[in-house]
Amino acid sequence: MGRHYPHKWLSFRSAPTLWDLEAELVDTKAYSTTTNGDRSRAAGEPVHRMYIRLTIDDSLIVRAAVAAMSNTPFDECTPAAGPFGGLVGSTIGPGWRKQIDAAMGGVRGCTHLRELLGVMATVAFQTVPGYRRHQRLLRGDAPLVANEPDHQMGKCLSWDFDGPVIARIAPQFIGYRPKAPSR
Repeated sequence: MGRHYPHKWLSFRSAPTLWDLEAELVDTKAYSTTTNGDRSRAAGEPVHRMYIRLTIDDSLIVRAAVAAMSNTPFDECTPAAGPFGGLVGSTIGPGWRKQIDAAMGGVRGCTHLRELLGVMATVAFQTVPGYRRHQRLLRGDAPLVANEPDHQMGKCLSWDFDGPVIARIAPQFIGYRPKAPSR
């Protein structure tokens, strides 16, 4: 058994309207190993150590994207960080995974980096709008009343449109049913 740290996220403001989101993936084994006969590793030495930094604006548009792979199972893995620049101009939101695949899908990129990017949308959604709500409250502004449900609503147990969280936080959406996509 090894220790696996699938992700570590950080977010911070890098300018008044820009945000740096960082993610790291590290996985180790509790025993010495050889990766497919290619490279030996001592117990505790990372098989993968990968970093991503996205700089986004308040609209969740990617303004800069970089990745680094300091530990990989194979030397041939490291060029997979190169296509990250293709994410610049993409918007974190609906279609994010499709944008990731278009920029670095398949053999152009790395599965692990793509997986980290997928969950970085959660970091963006929890960071930027939450900070903006916090700023409004500090100024004494009234909370905004949404006309449409937030992206997370209806997508997990706590955010059930018929549940107690929606009833407390956004009662205007109790019983809401998303519209079926038009064909």
